[in-house]
Amino acid sequence: MTHPEEHSGTGPTRRTVLAIAGIAGVGVVAGCSSAQDAANGVVDSATSSAKEAVKQAIDKASIPVGGGKIFTDQQIVVTQPKAGEFKAFTAVCTHQGCLVSKVENGVITCGSPCGHGSEYDAATGQVKVGPAPAPLAEKKVTIGTDGIRVS
Repeated sequence: MTHPEEHSGTGPTRRTVLAIAGIAGVGVVAGCSSAQDAANGVVDSATSSAKEAVKQAIDKASIPVGGGKIFTDQQIVVTQPKAGEFKAFTAVCTHQGCLVSKVENGVITCGSPCGHGSEYDAATGQVKVGPAPAPLAEKKVTIGTDGIRVS
């Protein structure tokens, strides 16, 4: 008797066919984003995990106290709420998926192109002003001799 996961034929196994279909499906889903979404700064979730994996050292001096800096390629925002205290969050607004646009006076703001004005606390990522429904996801910050790394 053949076990259900064993294959005695000459063609591909059911598991192989399903795996290929799953990979192809990811490619199709990733290709569904419109050019307008890209122009508007809407995040393509299929590529966000690949961008998130990029880890580069960030110069601590480039992050102002009480403010921060947005790294659009990595889709992260790094803040310095107090001198020597660094935080990092996803830069993807939880309302419409646009990247946040500025960090100043302890506030991360989602402005243009979405233009809805959601605000987040630069120390915690918590929503200060809606319509954003949820806080920005916090990222791990490691401070080394070469600067700040976010993962």
